[in-house]
Amino acid sequence: MSLNDIKLSNVSYFDLNNQVNIPVNNKIPLEKDQEALEAFLKENVKPNTMNFDSLEDRFKFLIENDYIDEKIIKKYDFNFIHKLYEYLEKQNFHFKSFIAAYKFYAQYALKTDDKSTYLENYIDRTAMNALFYADGNEQLALDIADELIHQRYQPATPSFLNAGRKRRGELISCFLIQMTDNMNSIGRTIDSCLQLSRIGGGVGVNLSNLRESGASIKGVANAASGVVPVMKLLEDSFSYSNQLGQRQGAGAAYLSVFHPDIIEFLGAKKENADEKIRVKTLSLGVTVPDKFYELAAKNEDMYLFSPQGVEKEYGVPFSYVDITKEYDNLVANPNIRKKKIKARDLENEISKLQQESGYPYIVNIDTANCTNPIDGKIIMSNLCSEVLQVMTPSEYNDDLSYQKLGRDISCNLGSTNIVNLMQSKDFGHSIETMVRALTYVSDNSDVPTVPSINNGNNLSHSIGLGAMGLHAFFAKNKMFYGDEDSIDFTKVYFMLLNYWTLKASNKIARERHKSFYNFEKSKYADGSYFDKYINKDWIPETKKVKNIFKDFFIPTKEDWKKLKDDVMKYGLYHQNRIAIAPNGSTSYINDTTASLNPIVNYVEERQEKKIGKIYYPAPYLSNETLPYYESAYDIDMRKVIDIYATAQQHIDQGMALTLFMKSTLSEDLYEWKKGRTNKMTTRDLNILRNYAWKKGCKSIYYVRTFTDDNNEVGVNECESCSI
Repeated sequence: MSLNDIKLSNVSYFDLNNQVNIPVNNKIPLEKDQEALEAFLKENVKPNTMNFDSLEDRFKFLIENDYIDEKIIKKYDFNFIHKLYEYLEKQNFHFKSFIAAYKFYAQYALKTDDKSTYLENYIDRTAMNALFYADGNEQLALDIADELIHQRYQPATPSFLNAGRKRRGELISCFLIQMTDNMNSIGRTIDSCLQLSRIGGGVGVNLSNLRESGASIKGVANAASGVVPVMKLLEDSFSYSNQLGQRQGAGAAYLSVFHPDIIEFLGAKKENADEKIRVKTLSLGVTVPDKFYELAAKNEDMYLFSPQGVEKEYGVPFSYVDITKEYDNLVANPNIRKKKIKARDLENEISKLQQESGYPYIVNIDTANCTNPIDGKIIMSNLCSEVLQVMTPSEYNDDLSYQKLGRDISCNLGSTNIVNLMQSKDFGHSIETMVRALTYVSDNSDVPTVPSINNGNNLSHSIGLGAMGLHAFFAKNKMFYGDEDSIDFTKVYFMLLNYWTLKASNKIARERHKSFYNFEKSKYADGSYFDKYINKDWIPETKKVKNIFKDFFIPTKEDWKKLKDDVMKYGLYHQNRIAIAPNGSTSYINDTTASLNPIVNYVEERQEKKIGKIYYPAPYLSNETLPYYESAYDIDMRKVIDIYATAQQHIDQGMALTLFMKSTLSEDLYEWKKGRTNKMTTRDLNILRNYAWKKGCKSIYYVRTFTDDNNEVGVNECESCSI
């Protein structure tokens, strides 16, 4: 029997874990989770783990049976590997919850080919990650191991899972590609999606450049079918290329809010849509320029513009035209086909669909580009809406070979664990170690079937270091989510993350005598990026946060000035450095809360395939922390937006900001609800999206809705790019 096919009736640990959700004397029996953890390790892990007489015997077996790559081990003297293991053993690592151990052994631990026996524990996986990402550098291997074993750093799922394996998958599983308005591009993009899905990739695809339904083709009017049939092709591609039947591929389609097919695009996701056009598994995202918010606020008409006409007039694909800047010119241009709708009608359509399905994601495209320090334009995002990088389109010959190789994107992700990183003896050194580990991912990622992704990655060297455990840190330190202390802490933490990733990238550029492509055209090169840090102090302000950071190095204006000079002189290796992913899966093995989100329940219920429900108590849950673990569904969402907006000031890419809404709200939950019905309306979502835009948030991920029958809408987790 496979370790993944355990029956509930045969073991005690699932029963013990389930008892966590049954109050005893009106208290949460947290001890049951610890009993479940002990039982799992005793009943499942210990008897099903292969043992070896020595470390040499273990590695010999793994190499001879093609479980790990011998080339990695040969980069080190074996005495050093002994030293590494001795250090890791001394750290006395233990899982803190049942779900942490269960998730690790179910999803990450190396197993025999028949899945009957574990071949590694957490220390073994940590050691392989350290040896792999250090690439023969012994000191770096020790540093990476130190960050991993103390769970200050967590690589993305594909990076953590595949490091060191002989028969491994890719180190990355999240990609962004775009179509342009011709059949060659459509065909090549569909093939790229098939290839990327085959290797476990989740793919964001930009459709905004495609001509609308009813547009002309070669002068024949009403010949074009528009974006919806292409959406169906994409969905079928991801469904067909399903990673050897293990799970469905994952994709997200993005469309400009000013595209003439926008209503049909949104309608394809509705539950009552005709089956001929309905997309069930494809995620949807909308890119929204400032002009849309302005028109909706004034309750004015808005014009939707034909990408075909725009490209003919401007000489570039539709996505590369600044709609806000050119709007009046586009309206006045008789050569551009257009149609008129009410801006608020579209605003309400977006909110209705978000209530029903959690989609679409929102990318505030002007906000993303206004703060973008890189030469070029951001036109879309990924499946989790946190990756925001410049792209350039490819051009194709009739045989689908490249006439001009564009720049597409791979997501090279990892996360800091905020609670644990705040206990680091050297915050800056920890961040540098993480950046170096991620740099290896970027430098060694290879997707030959999609050359535009390789090209973009090789030119940009981009990474995305993120964060998890923010609510856990707040609760542990007795801060309410969204209060003054929590805002102040968020500001300082992400300022430090920005500072130290810049320092690390500058140091690597200096060592390698190499910067990212077009660095000289960036705001880093001319120094303007640093103005906000040189003109203002970003120091702790509240008494509590000052005390938290009392032993930390907090850069002054002079420190930022020195960093500016170093960057202008020596450059940066990485075009992009920071992105906040949802990191749902790996937050469990880190025993912390996901991303920057507030928790949903004191005890989270998780439906696991084949085994049923398991329960996860909030980390550090106690009588002291309980009041600070307010549910996301009971928090004013403007407080959540405030936290994300505070972090966004220091993040060069985006964040997977999730909104949590109740279908029925308490009368005074939001100030705009007072005196009105307590039923959540589209207006509430309209207001929140506008609030996020005004606060400077670049994107909104899912909208999760808690309904009257205790079900959640919009809770799909992106398995491809979750970290």
